[in-house]
Amino acid sequence: MIEKTFPITEKLLTNGLRSTRKLFELLNAEFEQLKQNTDPIALSTLAANKKEVVLQLEQFSKQLGQVLATEKLAIGQDGIMSYLAKANAAGINIAESLQCWLDITNLSKQCRSLNDQNGASIDLLNRHTQRALQVLRGKSQLTSTYGPDGSTRSVLFSHTLISV
Repeated sequence: MIEKTFPITEKLLTNGLRSTRKLFELLNAEFEQLKQNTDPIALSTLAANKKEVVLQLEQFSKQLGQVLATEKLAIGQDGIMSYLAKANAAGINIAESLQCWLDITNLSKQCRSLNDQNGASIDLLNRHTQRALQVLRGKSQLTSTYGPDGSTRSVLFSHTLISV
């Protein structure tokens, strides 16, 4: 059966690597955008493009899982390595496919790291924006205060400095 599914797997791995590279490029572009001027339109476009690529990668993962299921293998690193070992044992040249898989896993780790960095940057920008809005609305930068009895309570009254 592996002789029939391997050409499909090769094509899937090639397409998966292409999509993973695209995601890596988009995450790098997002990183640079966040580092420089944070153009909201450019960030929005990058987010939409990332979403599209992630959908492609989900489809890749689903299809690869179906191929692995034909060989009764688990989805994941162990499953694909077992699949490639079976193909190799059947006399199929797996060098290119193995390299694609290794590149996919390596790039995926880099994508995860970049995505975490970008998420932290976006969270920080969001906190700064929220703090600035609180100042403009005349609210304390602290979300709660202490009452005479020592209990905490939210700021109930504030005055707006300007209207947005």
